[in-house]
Amino acid sequence: MSAPDQQFMARALELARKGLYSTHPNPRVGCVIVQGGKIVGEGWHAKAGEPHAEVHALRQAGDKARGATAYVTLEPCSHHGRTPPCADALVAAGVARVVAAMQDPNPQVAGSGLRRLAEAGIAVLDGVLEAEARELNAGFIKRMEQGLPFVRVKLAMSLDGRTAMASGESQWITGPAARAAVQRLRARSSAVITGADTVLADQARLTVRAEELGLNAELTALAIDRPPLRVLVDGRLRVPLSAPFFQVGPALVATCAAASARERFTEERHELLALPGSSGHVDLRKLLLELAARGANEVLVEAGPRLAGAFARARLVDEYQLFVAPKFLGSGARPLLDWPLARMAEAQELEIRDVRAVGDDWRITALPKR
Repeated sequence: MSAPDQQFMARALELARKGLYSTHPNPRVGCVIVQGGKIVGEGWHAKAGEPHAEVHALRQAGDKARGATAYVTLEPCSHHGRTPPCADALVAAGVARVVAAMQDPNPQVAGSGLRRLAEAGIAVLDGVLEAEARELNAGFIKRMEQGLPFVRVKLAMSLDGRTAMASGESQWITGPAARAAVQRLRARSSAVITGADTVLADQARLTVRAEELGLNAELTALAIDRPPLRVLVDGRLRVPLSAPFFQVGPALVATCAAASARERFTEERHELLALPGSSGHVDLRKLLLELAARGANEVLVEAGPRLAGAFARARLVDEYQLFVAPKFLGSGARPLLDWPLARMAEAQELEIRDVRAVGDDWRITALPKR
């Protein structure tokens, strides 16, 4: 691949990131049309059901698209969904070359878009900045390849690894900048999962608050227009319908409670999802499979040590977002994860991907080593 190919694909990825908060269940995609070494058209996919990135870029380029090179962060689609195939649009526009960052993992596409272009006489190249493109759409890729969403667990802790006082008091461990970062994590997620303990102890709502996002007006509007599904894991249906969590909007409640208990859950605007479980503990993998079937690409777990620990013990976590506050809560405070381990050989090793300051706190991005 040439330096210009990388340069223009980097711009297409920059455009694709504008869809970080709004494209669910579709992937985030950007497109750049280049004629004579200059960009003549740009586009990005904003929302499902609206034109794809290629269509926006071709409209901006107009007649200058003929004989041009199109850089797109994901293989152009070749099937009819809510919008026509982008591969056909590129062929009709007369582009001479298409450079894709990666092939589409969607079985409905899976190379057929690039084949359609090649059969039309268009030069095709893929794999340019593929790692960056895969990272941007890790959730979509995992859902297409494994039938599961990408699971991100957010944890806020003190420097001594504690998440709350022994009484359960936890607001606020971290400062405003860290809380704004968490708002953006919520906004980019298809679903936010919490547990009964968190809702009962913290009166948690798990909403996305526009004033705390720290985004420009355009992205804020898109994020608020497509809020994540709020999911409560409540195996025994302990949380009353009068709780603030239920008062701020519709939610999905995952439970393994008996049918007699489920019959008492009568609030129509909330959905009750009965799942397998034992001893009041919901089968979390079955929950994730259900969310993926509903189109969830990324899931954010914001919960206490018991539920977060359950996801960790089940090896369902793809990424940890750890927010560390420069304070000690003491030995009597609650631990980060409820995950009893007896031997050093059982320890979960992590790969630290990023460490950065967020206001007065620190944010660590870590991936479990498989």
